[in-house]
Amino acid sequence: MTGRTGPATLRERTAALHGHVLAAVLAALLPLLLLSAPGAHADGRSATAPEPAVTLSDKEAGKGGSITVKGSGWRSGALLMLLVCGQSSPARGVIGGTNSCANADGRAVTTDTKGAFSTKLPVSEPPVPCPCVVHVATVTGEEALADAVFVVAGHPVAALPKQTGQGRLAVLAATRLEGDGSLLTWFGAPPARRLVFTVGNMGSAPVENPVFRVGTAHGVYAPQWEERQWRGTVEPGRKARIELPVELAAGAHGDYRVSLKYGTKVLAEQPWGVGRPWGVTLFWILLCLVVPAALFRIGMAVVDRVRPRSAQTASRRGRRASPLAGATARLPRLRRAPVPTEPVPGARASGTAALPWFTPGSAPSEHSPTTKGHT
Repeated sequence: MTGRTGPATLRERTAALHGHVLAAVLAALLPLLLLSAPGAHADGRSATAPEPAVTLSDKEAGKGGSITVKGSGWRSGALLMLLVCGQSSPARGVIGGTNSCANADGRAVTTDTKGAFSTKLPVSEPPVPCPCVVHVATVTGEEALADAVFVVAGHPVAALPKQTGQGRLAVLAATRLEGDGSLLTWFGAPPARRLVFTVGNMGSAPVENPVFRVGTAHGVYAPQWEERQWRGTVEPGRKARIELPVELAAGAHGDYRVSLKYGTKVLAEQPWGVGRPWGVTLFWILLCLVVPAALFRIGMAVVDRVRPRSAQTASRRGRRASPLAGATARLPRLRRAPVPTEPVPGARASGTAALPWFTPGSAPSEHSPTTKGHT
């Protein structure tokens, strides 16, 4: 039986070929379509992936005790920091940043391959009143955080600052850092700048005295957030120019990243390259040169004093060092009168003979009578 070679067979083969080509193209484009979908993350994680969560073994404990903190939904192998913080709530986060936390008693933990962890956390009193939370945040990589309500027994409690209005602030222009370093910064003083940006109120209510959070990050580390309150009111549909101070630690240098957050939304990020404080390096170089030179001079002076010397050298140094040596050398020398001696009998005088009345014991006195010889 022979196969058909008519137009119907050719159309079937062409349709089959087109089907295979279309399937291959779809197979190649499917990963790209999934990554670019609105519900997908940049790291390939689905939008339905669980968010980071924290649970506590006890909701209340006193200072000196400990609780077990468990977490899930975090990145695999992420380094986390656990802190007890005051003036905080899960809805508003940690007001005042880590300055409101008991940093000395914090704990660090690394998540397992499933993004979970379990560790003990000592209970300590934060530097500000409660409401308190157990704050868990990433240290490196992409920022992620979670808070769990916690009560520190016996610690004071104060109301959180009020947030007025239902306005929504958005950055209308690019942020920038203004300001220059000073001579003190060249010698290691904390670098400081002003974060300048323009915001607009997109809501229907005015925003009074908004509280922003400014974070600074160095390298791959997560930002360290601090609260900055701007005094003023942004009316609905209006805009305002805002300046917030930004300061780094003393001696900081390298590439930093300044982030601006309002509420839970990051509004802008700005890079900041901080130069090395060469004045500190110059100081240490001079110190390494001056101190050995001074020690060498002191050592040579000590050696010069303790080394043995000859008598002639010592007398010469003594005359040169004495301030009366020159005056003594200029004084006239007194000659001692020669002491007459009795002539030896039988010895011939070698010079002028001594007169008899100048011999010892025979010198005439003013008061002694003179004798005359016989005439």
